Amino acid sequence: MTSIIATSDPESPQERVNLLGLSRPQMEQFFQQLGEKTFRAQQVLKWIHHAGVSDIDQMTNLGKGLREKLRGVAEIRPPEIVSQHDSSDGTRKWAIRVDGGGLVETVLIPDGSRATLCVSSQVGCSLDCSFCSTGKQGFQRDLSAAEIIGQVWLAIQSFDAFQSGKGRVVTNVVMMGMGEPLLNFDNVVSAMDLMMDDLAYGISKRRVTLSTSGVVPALDRLAKVSEASLAVSLHAPNDALRNQLVPINRKYPIAMLLESCRNYIDAQSDTKRVVTVEYTLIAGVNDQPQHARELALLLQDFPCKINLIPFNTFPQSDYRRPSGNAVSRFWQVLVDAGYIVTVRTTRGDDIDAACGQLVGEVVDRTRRSERYRSELQARENQVG
Repeated sequence: MTSIIATSDPESPQERVNLLGLSRPQMEQFFQQLGEKTFRAQQVLKWIHHAGVSDIDQMTNLGKGLREKLRGVAEIRPPEIVSQHDSSDGTRKWAIRVDGGGLVETVLIPDGSRATLCVSSQVGCSLDCSFCSTGKQGFQRDLSAAEIIGQVWLAIQSFDAFQSGKGRVVTNVVMMGMGEPLLNFDNVVSAMDLMMDDLAYGISKRRVTLSTSGVVPALDRLAKVSEASLAVSLHAPNDALRNQLVPINRKYPIAMLLESCRNYIDAQSDTKRVVTVEYTLIAGVNDQPQHARELALLLQDFPCKINLIPFNTFPQSDYRRPSGNAVSRFWQVLVDAGYIVTVRTTRGDDIDAACGQLVGEVVDRTRRSERYRSELQARENQVG
């Protein structure tokens, strides 16, 4: 078992453990290594994630000696909000600075009694999907579990909602912000465990969704350790077109991806689970009725619902948003074929918070093309 408390040179300051990112088993292990009872883990989890406490001295049901011990080896350090923007439609976007100076973006989308938080998992992204602004920024690094769950913590804090009686600010979470979640496997799983843990945020496993572009080996691994809901970024009904839009398809083609998705669903205890198929509609590229008919045939007998996303423009792309008529025709073909189909309402586009527009601040754009090509190859080698 790997020690959570770092060991260091006696002459060097010991790196403190950020308790914000520890799941329940990790927190219990942490207290065991301190020589404390494991029930302390439950107390501290509630202080951090129920009460929003980041000061160990405020944990009044811990003895003074234990608090002093914790201050020496641990901290509760969320990432830093650099800016906040509020859309005219109620969407809120934060730019968040993480260790090393990179910026990621997090978006809260209210919808009646629901509020969905779109959470980032990496600074930038190496997969270079052609319709996504994030991929054009290059890749810097994975986020830690504390930096991932910290986005949930900060979102709740920004509404002054910890123990305020204002109700649950975040009802749904989607790992659909910047980055490919399955390329940051361990940290994403730990953070999702906290999202679903009653001692932390207690969000239903049906309301925590991981969205992937199709890293098949990691998805197969995920089936053994998580009960989160699954969304797959498909965006094309055949390999030839998907190879252009989602380059990782060249390594893990559609048939392999759909089989892995089916295995994930079959591994869940909930027999009514389906995969959400995300399909970004791009004018003149993948939005024609023949594409819809091909998609309907491709997904025959596959347990899914389909989410159509009209393309959201950004400066580095020549793609265009489809017309309303094109979206309606595509939708109608799929509905006539018997699918449950939704069209995602564009939210937050006035603050560049819509799907595919998140960019953060990663690398100098004059160097990005060569860098993200080499990073893409390195990341693919890592997972395959």
